[in-house]
Amino acid sequence: MLDELLGRAELKERIAELEDERDALAGRLEGESDRRKEAVRARQEAEAELNRLEDRITELEDRVERLSGDDDELDFRGTEDLRGERLREVLRRLESVSTGPEGALTATVPDEQSVPSSVERAFDDRASLVRRAAPCVAFTDDAGLVSVVLSPPRLPESFDEWSDGFDLESEWFLPDAETVVALVRADLFALGRYDDGTLVYETGFESDVKSAHSKGGFSQRRFERIRDGQIDDHLDECHDVLDESLDADSDLVVLGERTVLGEFRDRASLTATVDASGDPEAALREASREFWTTRLYRI
Repeated sequence: MLDELLGRAELKERIAELEDERDALAGRLEGESDRRKEAVRARQEAEAELNRLEDRITELEDRVERLSGDDDELDFRGTEDLRGERLREVLRRLESVSTGPEGALTATVPDEQSVPSSVERAFDDRASLVRRAAPCVAFTDDAGLVSVVLSPPRLPESFDEWSDGFDLESEWFLPDAETVVALVRADLFALGRYDDGTLVYETGFESDVKSAHSKGGFSQRRFERIRDGQIDDHLDECHDVLDESLDADSDLVVLGERTVLGEFRDRASLTATVDASGDPEAALREASREFWTTRLYRI
């Protein structure tokens, strides 16, 4: 009653309203402060990501410049396809190289993006040529007397090693007594094995597989079903011959058309796409000659 008479009740209500407004403003200020902190943190993270991306762009631009610029200026001193006795002679020469401890480098280069740092350092400004020759095995010595790359049929597992001589295995380049080679096309099969480095033809056959859809008659869909069935029957026969011809020690290499090679990857140590024509024996010899060829690059 006394507060009302003196006007204090109205003042107290106004004070309460102001206190509520103050508390609300304080809450808003606290929220704004949290948002500012979050904004600062987000900006810092964005700046860090931007810096990372800019560094990556610079790195890639440098790589592109090396790949394009060096290749314009540098080229191989020579290239050669090696097979048979010429290949064996080159391998013997490399095997005969003897250096001091850690004087000879042998390195696998599986692709142009996977050049070991040892190769980059050893070949220096000519490392781009090694990259161009990949997949390959690189050979050089600390005096620069030997500087070559070989692209073999069987690329070894990745390694790079300095030693007192070059580390190479004949199985990377040449067939051995256990090597059996098969040529498989959608309509052809041929099988042979190696005897003292010479391919001995064993067996082969051709299957009747439709190669083109004749005008009229079957619809395209039915034609494709029939052709697919003929190819499946042909591949089953190929597997049957392999089952009869291979033993536990056989090292099977399957060559042929890319479309059918997948059917043999589980049982072959290696598969490769080749172009080979003619009857089964002629096609097998052509395919094997193509496969067992090593490309020599003089760096």
